[in-house]
Amino acid sequence: MNELNIALAVIGVVLLTLGMFSRAISRISLLTEPLIALVAGILIGPAVFKVVDIAKWGDQETFLQQAALLTLGIALMGTALRLPISYLREYWQPLVVVLGLGMPLVWLCGSLVTYLLLGAPFLIAVLIAAIITPTDPVVAGLIVTGDVAEEHLPESLRHTISAESAFNDGLAYPFVLLPILILTRLPDDAVIHWLLYTILLQVGVAAVLGLLLGYTTGKALQWAQAKETTEPTSILAVALALTLSVVGIVETLGLDSVLAVFLAGLALNASLSRKPKESGDILERKGQVQEVAARFFDIPIFVLLGAALPWEGWFDLGWIGLVLAIVVLPVRRIPVVLALKPLLGQMRSTKDVLFLSWFGPLGAAALYYTTLSVQELQAQQVWVVGSLIICASLVAHGVSAAPLARLHGKHTQQ
Repeated sequence: MNELNIALAVIGVVLLTLGMFSRAISRISLLTEPLIALVAGILIGPAVFKVVDIAKWGDQETFLQQAALLTLGIALMGTALRLPISYLREYWQPLVVVLGLGMPLVWLCGSLVTYLLLGAPFLIAVLIAAIITPTDPVVAGLIVTGDVAEEHLPESLRHTISAESAFNDGLAYPFVLLPILILTRLPDDAVIHWLLYTILLQVGVAAVLGLLLGYTTGKALQWAQAKETTEPTSILAVALALTLSVVGIVETLGLDSVLAVFLAGLALNASLSRKPKESGDILERKGQVQEVAARFFDIPIFVLLGAALPWEGWFDLGWIGLVLAIVVLPVRRIPVVLALKPLLGQMRSTKDVLFLSWFGPLGAAALYYTTLSVQELQAQQVWVVGSLIICASLVAHGVSAAPLARLHGKHTQQ
């Protein structure tokens, strides 16, 4: 209990510090909020001051999985409410391309690089690649918001990065499940189960359920607004309550809750956007969900991750681990996005495509799928490699976010 209290105190101090100095931090190239939180977790964890050991709290993977899922759900809801519905209608082509063609190709590239460098069994390499295929809405949200991003990056690029990171988190579920099923079942049975149960039921039904729950909530909120039974500021409470409801219901049914909660947020957004005169106050306050989520709910997961890092496993990887951390991030994504440039419609600007190709950050989504995989397979190698690449991404994408945003803006002005 004392360790939990210490962890809560550290998380609180980190949140207070970030809240008071958020604007200054966003303008310092070498500092990002997730990276600061990660370092705080490392300091209190077994590697440094040894005041918090999450492994002693029970099943570490289960704890981290549930914490990552909650973080991811709230971040996805905030992203869905921040995205203009008009953007999704106008920029559907680049989204379809990066999701429909880009995701499988990123998975393939990641599988080949991981297999060749790591020397792990092929299906384990495929699983690790599936884990690091989806970009993260938590880290992406912090990259594309704030003074630096809003000053130097075009709105369409920022929305594309946010939308891709949100959509591909839920769509990554079948990519992760396929190698797990093949490793735990007979190949023929695994493929049939994947097609009928994972794709049709866990993903398809989850999508429909998420849309229905979000749309119904939006209509109920409009009715309450019209009848004056609720305050306009309650959009934050409604969004958080909807997140918990969707995650709880969909997880209980054994479905893809990550996709469901994002689609629920989009449906809520769309239902509130249809009648702006009746929902004006609600619409004006949608942005607060993202702001509160980024400050209060997103950061703690990185403190917990820092306290749980498998340092001994990293050292056992030796130089291969270092090479993997450096190589896999650019190779898995940059060639794919650049190759798809002719198909990206409105996103054909070279500087936009280059920025999009690099910024596929990892975070809570990859942590969720990593811990899910470890629970299913009891494969510690997945946790060691997955956590290593997640941390490499937090450093690489975090440190490069502000400088590359300024560089993009500089070239735009010339």
